[in-house]
Amino acid sequence: MSLSTPVAQRAAAAPAARAVSGTLPAADATHPSFVPLYRQIKDLIVRGLQAGDWAPGAAIPSESELAGRFKVSQGTVRKAIDELASDKLLVRRQGKGTYVASHAEQTTQYRFLRLTADQGQTAVLQRRLVDCVRERAPADVARPLGLRSGDAVVHVRRLLLADDRPVVLDEIFLPGAAFKGLTGARLQAWKGPMYRLFEAEFGVTMVRAEEKIRAVAADEAQAAMLAVPVGTPLLSVERLAHSYAGRPMELRRGLYRTEGYHYRNDLS
Repeated sequence: MSLSTPVAQRAAAAPAARAVSGTLPAADATHPSFVPLYRQIKDLIVRGLQAGDWAPGAAIPSESELAGRFKVSQGTVRKAIDELASDKLLVRRQGKGTYVASHAEQTTQYRFLRLTADQGQTAVLQRRLVDCVRERAPADVARPLGLRSGDAVVHVRRLLLADDRPVVLDEIFLPGAAFKGLTGARLQAWKGPMYRLFEAEFGVTMVRAEEKIRAVAADEAQAAMLAVPVGTPLLSVERLAHSYAGRPMELRRGLYRTEGYHYRNDLS
């Protein structure tokens, strides 16, 4: 993919010669569809990430190189990169440059995990795979994943444990076409975060998630898995995670025990 292509909103109207030269459309702040120049550069960089121009963990070109490529000022590129760093898509390293964020990074590998011990530290959890099967998606799974009912999904169930005590029961649904070859044996053999496996072996990087949270009572099967009495209050967290393209790539339904732990989210 060429990063000199104009942003999507302008592409249809832009002359072919301009697309080849890499010149961005003229800005018109009075036009209803006006997009600030740095936002256009941000969109182009995200397109490059989406296309795999730079792999997770890889360095991106310097600000001056990108400014020359896009024919804009270095300050415009810097502002775009600042936003991408705030969005946790890029990581700045003092004296080294800017890198594509990866779930291998210590600061981002558990970016969506919000379970915190009451003493304040982030929970350190062990994983225990229950099962991993390919099946046909029911409607309530297919719909949020943008699939049709009956399409193939990979269904993973696992427990997260603290000091050998079950704390979270996860049900994870993944589009079958994007995760061909994902098996229980492969999950068992993987030692790092699951999202790192997705980006390293399947080319899927989760960059954004939305969640729904409610209180539920443990039914008989859930109580047995989490080693609690039937009817125990649990926190139900349903997460839909998206890749660079905004495409939903994971539906995760977690049941959390909260004695000794709480769900923490920093709002800004």
